Amino acid sequence: MLLRQLEYLAALAREGHFGRAAQACDVSQPALSAGIRKLETELGVQIVQRAQRFEGFTPEGTEVLRWAQHVLAEREELKRTLESRRGGLSGVLRIGAIPTALSVAALLTTPMRRRYPLVRFSLRSMSSREIVSGLNDFDIDVGMTYVDGEPLGRVRVVPLYRERYMFLTADEGEIAGQRSITWAQAAAAPLCLLPPVMQNRRILDGYFAEAGAVAEPVVEADTVSAIYAHVASMRLSSVIPHAWLHGHGVPDGARVIPLPPPERTYHVGLVLAGGGPEPLLARALVDIARQVDLPHELEQVASRIAHG
Repeated sequence: MLLRQLEYLAALAREGHFGRAAQACDVSQPALSAGIRKLETELGVQIVQRAQRFEGFTPEGTEVLRWAQHVLAEREELKRTLESRRGGLSGVLRIGAIPTALSVAALLTTPMRRRYPLVRFSLRSMSSREIVSGLNDFDIDVGMTYVDGEPLGRVRVVPLYRERYMFLTADEGEIAGQRSITWAQAAAAPLCLLPPVMQNRRILDGYFAEAGAVAEPVVEADTVSAIYAHVASMRLSSVIPHAWLHGHGVPDGARVIPLPPPERTYHVGLVLAGGGPEPLLARALVDIARQVDLPHELEQVASRIAHG
């Protein structure tokens, strides 16, 4: 059995198409198909469901795929270990982060880059469910997501900070003149929020429900920049995590008003795959996180803006 055959299998899972998988592996489609068939012969099971096109994996094939992904991840980790012994830690750290935490990642990646100048970073905006799936499939090395909300499965958790919320609104009108606002009042305002696929939105909907209210946003957008743009251009409001203020501040013509703390708040943290070898780069990021006082950093900025 060759590692190349396992690479074919992993590429087919990623691409979902024989031709694109062959292109990703820089081989012809017949060569990729022959390699997978040879793997099936060696293992004595059918791995791929075939017809006119790729139709998925058999139950046995799904198990082989998981094993293949694990073997390939261990190979990459071995390469990183050897590289680090030769010339210091290097490689690409793949981070998947929920949109509400994406800008906070810079508070960790910046000091890590100073300590390990050969390390590069790949950051992706993902939902909390996509992060768990990405860890299980070895598509990312570490996630930044809520760690005490919806089930995460078998992962290692490193809490970073507890999220609190601010009401972002145009600096004109009745609401802008208030020093405080209730969750029910916030729900009644014309809003721009993240879509329900994002856990942050599901958390906010729960807070609105506790106040006996339902939010019906004028606009739903899945990035911070899009929400800020609509708050500015359409004079909408939004409920934002205080962490956004660190990386994005407040749009021109807007202000923030503190919301009352709900009974339950949620931690954002790092999550790593619970099984298999712990990637060196992910371990280094955890070490950095333990040295950075994220709650203090975020609270300082939020307090300065809210009382400025």
